[in-house]
Amino acid sequence: MEVTEQDFLTIRSVIEKQLAAFQQDDAPGAFACATPAIQEQFQNADNFIRMVSMSYPAVYRPRSVFFEKVTTIQDNITQPVLLLAPDGLPLRALYFMEKQPDDSWRINGCILVSVEAENF
Repeated sequence: MEVTEQDFLTIRSVIEKQLAAFQQDDAPGAFACATPAIQEQFQNADNFIRMVSMSYPAVYRPRSVFFEKVTTIQDNITQPVLLLAPDGLPLRALYFMEKQPDDSWRINGCILVSVEAENF
């Protein structure tokens, strides 16, 4: 799949919109950024935001956010985002993105991986 510069900007915008919705406890706004498959899995916005707040505190309330370069992981367009968790732990969120039939982008899942200490 060819991903354009406009796609990169749109992907970042969708993730920023969801992160802002989490900051505001805007469950419907955050839920709207997820793919139909994710929405079906959680049934409603309240279930979704409850899961994120309990299982993904670094995504729900990050202290800082830094977008890295979009990449492809196992044929999935993936946006890596460095997050500083509420407890100060650095984590990398891998956002799996999916282009919808209307050409919009939505989040089709997110996993957190530890950031190894880097020596300079």
